[in-house]
Amino acid sequence: MMIGIFDSGVGGLTVVRELQKELPEYDLIYFGDTARTPYGNKSKETIIKYALEDADFLIARGAHVLVVACNTVSALGIDALRKRYPDIPIFEVITPAVKKAIELSNNKRIGIIGTRATIGSGIYEKKIAEEGRFSVISKACPLFVPFIEEGWHKSAELKRIARRYLDGLKNENPDVLILGCTHYPIIKDIIQVKIGRRTRLVDSALSIAQEIKKLLFSDKGLDNKLSKNKELKIYLSDKTPHSINIVNKILGNNVNIYEDSDNF
Repeated sequence: MMIGIFDSGVGGLTVVRELQKELPEYDLIYFGDTARTPYGNKSKETIIKYALEDADFLIARGAHVLVVACNTVSALGIDALRKRYPDIPIFEVITPAVKKAIELSNNKRIGIIGTRATIGSGIYEKKIAEEGRFSVISKACPLFVPFIEEGWHKSAELKRIARRYLDGLKNENPDVLILGCTHYPIIKDIIQVKIGRRTRLVDSALSIAQEIKKLLFSDKGLDNKLSKNKELKIYLSDKTPHSINIVNKILGNNVNIYEDSDNF
């Protein structure tokens, strides 16, 4: 049995990378829905439909733990996933990132960037409000994911777009900025420059990997069910030169990538 991870595209591989660091022995299976990315501009109904299909795909191939490496699905589809699979541990990326941001913030001003769907859901504001009184400044950055998926994550155009997105947020003086999309760590150097060095970035990929490690350490019954052969399987619904290039940049070369376009 494996740990299954899915995302709307290749951004969720940042979670895979952190899981390999935190749990190097464990077998992982990843599905990136590159044929239908991005999810962030879709309706809630469509997002839930895609999320259930992604989860079904992984469960059918041996996943016994599910990691929703997509903020959009974490915001809008997590209840539907847990209803379909009540006996499967399902992790979402939002709660660990919120916990980390609250831990790091000194001035109680927290910034959030994400897709339109994630920001529009208000889920971060809700979860932060449950932890105390904080000022939350959110900004949708819908062009980041398409640029990353196209392999344009170092382009001058993206740097100009980042400045336009982040200038106003920077003026609000948050001391912590949550990267509310698992694609965003790929461009965190650009984001850091544009938001300023005094603002600390919270990477949801690292936060969720650490949460999963804690669970497996405390739940030996679950841990013993998971295979530990250092195996990684990556499936994409549309395998393109751009997506292969990004996979290699995130995880290194010599990664086996499979395409499954029949189910999506």
